[in-house]
Amino acid sequence: MQATLRKPPGKELELARVLLVDDNLTSRLTLKAVLEAGGYFVDSAASAAEAVGKLDERQYELVLSDLRMESPQAGLKVIAHARLMEYKPATAILTTYRNTPESDQRQPVLIEPQDLPSLLSKVADLISQRAARIVHRQLRQACS
Repeated sequence: MQATLRKPPGKELELARVLLVDDNLTSRLTLKAVLEAGGYFVDSAASAAEAVGKLDERQYELVLSDLRMESPQAGLKVIAHARLMEYKPATAILTTYRNTPESDQRQPVLIEPQDLPSLLSKVADLISQRAARIVHRQLRQACS
C-alpha cells in the first residue's frame, strides 16, 4: 500500500516572491532558474517600465534589479518605486560593476550574480531581514 502525503486545507506552502529585473535575456533566465531552484517564486521583467507595472499588480518579498538596463539609472528607478510600495519589499541591485558611483549607504545592496552561492545567501538574508522588520513593526503597534 502506498501512502499519500496531503497538506491540510489552507496550509499550502507559500514561496517567497521575488521580482527579477534584467534586460539581458540570458542573465534573466539563468538567475530565474537559480532562484526557483533555491525555493523562490520568481516573476521577471525585461525593463524598468515592466517592473513598475508588476510592482503595482502584486506584492513581492524581494526586488532584484539589474543596475544598467535601458538607461544607466533604470535599476535605481525600479528600486525607488519598490521602496514607495506600502508593503515595503526588500531591494537589491544586481551588477557586475564594482564600486559604482551610485553605491553609497542610501543605495540598495549590491549583489554580483556570478557568485551563485553568495547570491542565494544574500537573497535569503534580505528576505529574512524584511520579515524581521515586519514582525518588529507589528509588535511595536501591538504594544502602543
